[in-house]
Amino acid sequence: MSDPLFNKLALVGIGHIGASIALAARRAGVVGEIAISTRSPATLARAEQLGLGDVYFADAADAVRDADLVIVCVPVGASGDVAKLIGPHLKAGAIVSDVGSVKASVMKAMAPHLPSAVHFIPGHPLAGTEHSGPDAGLVDLFQNRWCVLTPAETVDPAAVEKLMAFWRALGANVEAMSAEHHDLVLAITSHLPHLIAYNIVGTASDLESGIRSEVLKFSASGFRDFTRIAASDPTMWRDVFLNNKEAVLEMLGRFNEDLATLTRAIRNGDGDTLFELFTRTRAIRRSIVAIGQDTAAPDFGRRDHTKA
Repeated sequence: MSDPLFNKLALVGIGHIGASIALAARRAGVVGEIAISTRSPATLARAEQLGLGDVYFADAADAVRDADLVIVCVPVGASGDVAKLIGPHLKAGAIVSDVGSVKASVMKAMAPHLPSAVHFIPGHPLAGTEHSGPDAGLVDLFQNRWCVLTPAETVDPAAVEKLMAFWRALGANVEAMSAEHHDLVLAITSHLPHLIAYNIVGTASDLESGIRSEVLKFSASGFRDFTRIAASDPTMWRDVFLNNKEAVLEMLGRFNEDLATLTRAIRNGDGDTLFELFTRTRAIRRSIVAIGQDTAAPDFGRRDHTKA
């Protein structure tokens, strides 16, 4: 059996993503020991019951000692505080990463607290469900999904390549880009869709009680998918919007302009404009399926848990 990529992996935070990393890393054999830390005693106890790690700590400083790879799995708004806590206890040569869906603000918050002797390589696995907590861990969550790394230009390329190898071993496709470019791309592919879902479901909840009950009863697949997205962790997504404000507002402005065009087309009975847009968007959906980022199966291949 070959030596693992990292002798010790420390996970600071053990929710859906952290638990999935632990499961996938264990299966892939890329780490020797897994140390887990979280502030919640109940969550830490549950992670231990699930066997997600080898050692468990309430204090993140204890978990990261002697770790070769540290992955911070907390809401982006807490990343700076975590870096300040663990910084003095990191060993020279360790790789420090994260999983937040905003990168520029995370780099700004964490970098000042990390010693120059470690390799800071922020990351974002583009995978996840609406579920949270250690019980939501999935061993195959990252399979054929993308993980984006946003290292600074001064970071050792060998360390970047080693972290890329780690994520590839977990099943992910890996690409590196600047933090600013990542945040702009994710604003339209992830952040704005979540904002729209939260807003649509919020609008439904504000309807008169009789109409609201019928909306729930007769939910078609479109509204059901919006509710799935809108069920995502509220703390995480609050922090995302507050920390990627400029990019989200830019994309929201473009969206509002396009929505105004659609509003005029419907008001004016302009079927050609509607048909042209719907044709273009259908082609985009087919392209996503063609490159293997989703399936054309009914309900996107997702099992109806109400029939389980």
